[in-house]
Amino acid sequence: MSTETDLLVRQHRDCDDALARLEAAAREANWARAAGAFAVLEAALEANFNAEEARLFPAFEQATGMAGGPTAVMHREHDAVRALVDNAREWLALHDGNALAAELDTLVVLLQQHNVKEENVLFPMCRAQVSDLDAVLAGLA
Repeated sequence: MSTETDLLVRQHRDCDDALARLEAAAREANWARAAGAFAVLEAALEANFNAEEARLFPAFEQATGMAGGPTAVMHREHDAVRALVDNAREWLALHDGNALAAELDTLVVLLQQHNVKEENVLFPMCRAQVSDLDAVLAGLA
């Protein structure tokens, strides 16, 4: 059975794909292509984070009464990703391939760990606790 959280998982994969394209362009020092890939990555991340922060997290917090639980951890990780993206933007603007690669390596690891937690822990908790989850997340496509 497909659920609306499947759309969030698809957003995660879209972010992964955009990040891989950015890494490839940076390795080739193709700065124009890297800038385009960066814009796609940034937009994809913000779309995902906004959906989760504006819809999913509040619904879970309201259903469970837990504002300092798993959603607080996810918020902090979103903030850490945003900081890495800000750093990557600076390295990209400077065309510093080594610094950009290091920043992207850190971003890859953080996003992988973050997505595993959301997909295997938080999303199932949301499915179990938020009775109208599909309605909360409707229209994300």
